Amino acid sequence: MGSSHSVLEEIQELADKTGFTSDQIENLHRRFKQLSGDQPTIRKENFDRIPDLEFNPIRSKIVRAFFDKRNLHEASEGLVEEINFEDFLTIMSNFRPIEMGMDDEHQDRFRKQKLKFLFHMYDADSDGKITLKEYRNVVQEMLSGNPHLDKDSVRSIADGAMMEAASICVGQMEPDQVYEGITFEDFLKIWEGIDIETKMHVRFLTMEPMAICY
Repeated sequence: MGSSHSVLEEIQELADKTGFTSDQIENLHRRFKQLSGDQPTIRKENFDRIPDLEFNPIRSKIVRAFFDKRNLHEASEGLVEEINFEDFLTIMSNFRPIEMGMDDEHQDRFRKQKLKFLFHMYDADSDGKITLKEYRNVVQEMLSGNPHLDKDSVRSIADGAMMEAASICVGQMEPDQVYEGITFEDFLKIWEGIDIETKMHVRFLTMEPMAICY
């Protein structure tokens, strides 16, 4: 960020785009500089500097999501090689905690934004659909880091999640429809009633050690 007046204008513009406060943006800018080694962009390998992320069972999917063009609101699909600070803020806004005083419409839009980000993590081939097997595998990966669950329990829960997803998706279909995978609308139904707001958060907003949690 440059000098005085233009910096304030830039911060305000970023705040309007992302919903972060100016203090949060300044904290995130310090984090960005830590990750990038004081460079203007960061690449995938820079995320190796987040110790807690190393042990996250879906680390590769989280890191990939930062470079997914769909999450950067680009028209094309695929991955970018590097992201700048505004891109970084755009992605981080998906992890922003829900604010007190948000009206129902704003909360609903905010929740859908988070779920769209999560959907893109599942939909690795960018075809707009998730197979039941892909869904089951990601659930299993997310649970594998839980020290209170053994492998059989994790497998059983993942199988149950897959079957529940199947019943929701197929139950909504017309008799002549062919099941092709979980669409985003299906995904919204699957996650209905689940507190996604507290499951997607980060400690980037303070000066504590960095962590991305699910």
